[in-house]
Amino acid sequence: MANDKNTKNKKPKFNYYWVYGAIIAIFIAMNFLGGGGLQDTKTITPSEFFTYAENDEVAKVVIINRHEANVYLTSEAQETEQHKKSKPSSILPSTTPLPNYTFEIGDLQNFENDLKAIGKYDILSNKTETNAWGDLLIGLVPFILLIGVWIFIMRRMSGGAGGGAGGQIFNIGKSKAKLFDQNTEVKTSFKDVAGLEGAKEEVQEIVDFLKNPEKYTSLGGKIPKGALLVGPPGTGKTLLAKAVAGEAKVPFFSLSGSDFVEMFVGVGASRVRDLFKQAKEKSPAIIFIDEIDAIGRARGKNAMSGSNDERENTLNQLLTEMDGFGTNTNVIVLAATNRADILDKALMRAGRFDRQIFVDLPDIRERKEIFEVHLRPLKKAEGLDLDFLSKQTPGFSGADIANVCNEAALIAARQGKKAVDKQDFLDAVDRIVGGLEKKNKIITPSEKRAVAFHEAGHATVSWMLEHAAPLVKVTIVPRGRSLGAAWYLPEERLIVRPEQMLDEMCAALGGRAAEKVIFNQISTGALSDLEKVTKQARAMVTVYGLSDKVGNLTYYDSSGQGEYGFTKPYSEKTAELIDKEISNIIETQYQRAIKLLEENKDKLTELAEVLLEKEVIFKDNLEKIFGKRAFEVEAQPTVIKETFSEEE
Repeated sequence: MANDKNTKNKKPKFNYYWVYGAIIAIFIAMNFLGGGGLQDTKTITPSEFFTYAENDEVAKVVIINRHEANVYLTSEAQETEQHKKSKPSSILPSTTPLPNYTFEIGDLQNFENDLKAIGKYDILSNKTETNAWGDLLIGLVPFILLIGVWIFIMRRMSGGAGGGAGGQIFNIGKSKAKLFDQNTEVKTSFKDVAGLEGAKEEVQEIVDFLKNPEKYTSLGGKIPKGALLVGPPGTGKTLLAKAVAGEAKVPFFSLSGSDFVEMFVGVGASRVRDLFKQAKEKSPAIIFIDEIDAIGRARGKNAMSGSNDERENTLNQLLTEMDGFGTNTNVIVLAATNRADILDKALMRAGRFDRQIFVDLPDIRERKEIFEVHLRPLKKAEGLDLDFLSKQTPGFSGADIANVCNEAALIAARQGKKAVDKQDFLDAVDRIVGGLEKKNKIITPSEKRAVAFHEAGHATVSWMLEHAAPLVKVTIVPRGRSLGAAWYLPEERLIVRPEQMLDEMCAALGGRAAEKVIFNQISTGALSDLEKVTKQARAMVTVYGLSDKVGNLTYYDSSGQGEYGFTKPYSEKTAELIDKEISNIIETQYQRAIKLLEENKDKLTELAEVLLEKEVIFKDNLEKIFGKRAFEVEAQPTVIKETFSEEE
């Protein structure tokens, strides 16, 4: 019954197609009215006319616009049997007599001469008729077409459809934010957000600010006006905002930074005003702007944009709304970005975004919680070890873990399993990090042998070094763009010491060193290793200040404007010193790797032969050949290192 009542009270939408139909009908009517009112006049030939004229049956003939002749018969002729059917008729009333016949005359001068020849020139008269309404409409046609095209464009841009499209024409300056409130079903809650305890606590507090403002204002405090969620892609910034929308019992407006940007000047600023107007009307309320860097980029950085840039106008309006005259403190703005370094400083100051909430990549404990969330819908095997899974995914974001779980389910389904087991997750990690396995890739025996010794070189050097990550698995099965890979168990460190970085660099160069020791020649397969090592060495010298020759200096630019900007912050002499120091670091570790492999050449060869036979070997195989590591540490998460890649 309630629905029926609402249907009755609902105002019907005005159908603008009726307007288009009416315009067309008026146009047609005016055209006919101007031309005589839908006349029914019989058409004859010129020869028939001259016959009537010679028989004195024509009272007059009127030439219309020099090409058409209207023939009016005498009253006696109209009563004859031949011409009774020629009486004109019209469905519309007319105050002027209508012609009996009409015909095309061709050339006017010849027609006049023919009439003179039969002595009937006195019945001829000329007349010029104009269709005022028709001419007016013809003049208006371009404007009507222009208005129609403009209406069509406005309909498409405003998202209107069907008969109600016309009502959307002037909504281009309206906010596109989606409103979530207590009447909107939002299933995401804080229990769906695993890990991120610090960030979750802060956003929960923001919701509590709006639910119980007296709890905080009673002590003289002010509710913060904005909070910025900052972190790498896939860490859960938007998910946190969804949880706020699900938990908050206040109106929640959600939109993206790109929703403010349009091709028309002033639209972005207008949408900002409309958004805050709606939020203030429903205050207390929360506004969430995802990817705020689309409009919040620092002003004046782009010299080509000029001072009247639309994006800057939008940002200026946002700054005014967040902390300007007439600001309503019951509206809190949440925003998310992974590019906080490029945001305008005026946007980041206290009073606008009072808090910056950092959403970092999850640690091993948080990864376990994220796995628990994403494993809920899966049919997993009994006894699945979540601690093991969390150790296999270092550096993975929440989105990456969700992808691992989904990929594992697809792999299990592809193999016809009834549940997703441990091996499926390992295969999923291999697939995501290393790429698709290429079992049918064509590789010659000599190339395969080179790859095997390359990977065995990595394994041998890492096994011998104290600070290098211990090995878990080595494979020479092509995957993605790599021809082989070595899996390690790196320790998750918050700080890294020079000896740890040098040992890792030495292990990375173990592949090329093995090629040199065994074959006395090198190949392009060490491309990814050299790229990694060069970046590490450059970071040691120019970023972390770990070089004795360069000193405790850093040339790192935390503003995000590039590594060095347009000019290097050091002289050419210092640049030569930096290049030489980087080269010395890499060459020292390369010679160190060669020395280790020459001392253990027989074990290196034995390991490579096992790898050629089995294609995949594990930690147990290395323990049989080398024995246990004297400095073995507890196993930590695994990562894959592409160590023998195809030539670029």
